[in-house]
Amino acid sequence: MPGTARCHSWIRVDASGRPYATTGPSGYHPSDLQSAYGLSATGGSSQTVAIVDAYDDPNAETDLAVYRSTFGLPACTTANGCFRKINQTGGTAYPRGSGSWAEEISLDLDMVSAICPGCHILLVEATSASLANLGTAVNTAAKTAGVVAISNSYGGTEYSSETNDENTYYNHPGIAITVSSGDNGYGVEFPAASQYVTAVGGTSLKRSGTGFVETAWSGAGSGCSKYIKKPSWQGDTGCAQRTVADVSAIADPNTGVAVYDTYHVHPSWLIFGGTSVASPIIASVYALAGNASSVTYGSYPYSHTSSLTDVLSGSNGSCGSSYLCTAGAGYDGPTGLGTPKGTGAF
Repeated sequence: MPGTARCHSWIRVDASGRPYATTGPSGYHPSDLQSAYGLSATGGSSQTVAIVDAYDDPNAETDLAVYRSTFGLPACTTANGCFRKINQTGGTAYPRGSGSWAEEISLDLDMVSAICPGCHILLVEATSASLANLGTAVNTAAKTAGVVAISNSYGGTEYSSETNDENTYYNHPGIAITVSSGDNGYGVEFPAASQYVTAVGGTSLKRSGTGFVETAWSGAGSGCSKYIKKPSWQGDTGCAQRTVADVSAIADPNTGVAVYDTYHVHPSWLIFGGTSVASPIIASVYALAGNASSVTYGSYPYSHTSSLTDVLSGSNGSCGSSYLCTAGAGYDGPTGLGTPKGTGAF
């Protein structure tokens, strides 16, 4: 399995290019995200969301505790059985630490907490950022009792043997596997291209009066896979292969989310964007819906579009004004079918 993966997260920076310094939690809070997507803070108590990332974050549990206590969310710890951390084979000999991946881990854990405070969380740390190790971690998560959704906030360039690798690592019926679509604009990455996952695109989420409005985020990945066939539930006609994305959620760092992380040289409170935000959000909505055992890969939202908010404007690049890179009514590449409006589409 060739190549290594990039994590799909972006820290909001100031005019000098340094991380946007905050003395407390700036960016969107859990209550903002719940309001924007019509979600209840209750539910999910029997559900486990798995997060797959590379390397170790030694401060994962303590940082998670600060985030949850700051926003009045129930404690999620090893001691109370809510939080568990394992390596890619299910053990507790963790890989070496990485500051950049620790930020990704904190982002993912915080987003699961924001969307499904009652969910249990399993963090699976791959030995490295190779797609083979990350895929092994996905398989371990899928074999772990109670896991109903697995979020993957990483990706890499497509390659010809990905059709074999998607079967090896991402084909887990009855578990909702979400993958961020990428942060480099128009173009497709793997494993978001897999027919066995829900590919999650990105939006800019902005306040409007007492509510929110969304447009396609310029950095979200989208397009037509080079190698993977179109699943039966996709009906768009501008791509004969698998089209990315399926659904979407907030990803623009300029309209980003509050995250707490201490395993780095940056301020502890950061504002994050990237489709790394969107993937754990959608995985957690699947968990809130409590329907994952009956979900067939990424097909469910396609027959429940009334429970999605269609994103009507914005673009992530140049593709001849095609829907593959331009948001509009109905399905489009950057935002898929749209963003959650409650849990009905999941």
